[in-house]
Amino acid sequence: MKRYLSRAATLLCFLPAALLFLRPSAGYAQETAALDGTWMMDRDNGNGTTTTIALVADHYFMLSIFDKSGKQFILSMGGHCDYEDGNLSGTLEFHTAHPEWVGQDFSYPARLQDGQLTLEGSGMASGSWKQVDNGKAPLAGNWHITQRKQDGKMNPIKEGPRKTLKLLTGTRFQWSAINTATGEFFGTGGGTYTFKNGKYTENIEFFSRDSSRVGMSLSFKDHISNGQWHHTGLSSKGDPIYEIWERAGDGNGK
Repeated sequence: MKRYLSRAATLLCFLPAALLFLRPSAGYAQETAALDGTWMMDRDNGNGTTTTIALVADHYFMLSIFDKSGKQFILSMGGHCDYEDGNLSGTLEFHTAHPEWVGQDFSYPARLQDGQLTLEGSGMASGSWKQVDNGKAPLAGNWHITQRKQDGKMNPIKEGPRKTLKLLTGTRFQWSAINTATGEFFGTGGGTYTFKNGKYTENIEFFSRDSSRVGMSLSFKDHISNGQWHHTGLSSKGDPIYEIWERAGDGNGK
């Protein structure tokens, strides 16, 4: 455990620079759309076990650091993002290590070319991020849960600062339960997914609340109807679930 805490402390040194996936813009410009997808950074941390990965869709990002083989979640953050005229900027909505940073705006010079995102600066996050997928898929986007079945009926979930989001690209997913007003963080998890012929399967690679879930594969019967994503099956605890998700917008209230 001390080894992981030490590693996390070292990684925290570059987080201010890594917050660069941040600040909303007026529209969904073509430049920003080029950010959509999954991005990975190769970093030599001494033993090569951790993964640094970022998902971007609908002007929103989630960045996580984890050790899949060791089933160790290290940290995650996310929020609104925009890329325009060589600048990557946005507003942070959650941070597992620094809740006091929630609501802050950041900007950082960056170059996007040939599937590589280069962050320029002196921070440890500077360097090249490689695009793993381009975010083109039926479920790709930023979703928030709006209804959940309980006691035999669908119950609406009131929209507010406390919310659960699920961000999907072409190949990966991450959900996060947060409160943007207080900076509270309640949990997150993510990994790869597939969606074919109404069968949606998640392969969990990290889970902040219970490391025993890492390595599990969960399959659901899912479909999209009238802009709503109907999600039915069994949770990672084995409990039956029926949820309805809707797109949370492009990060600018649209």
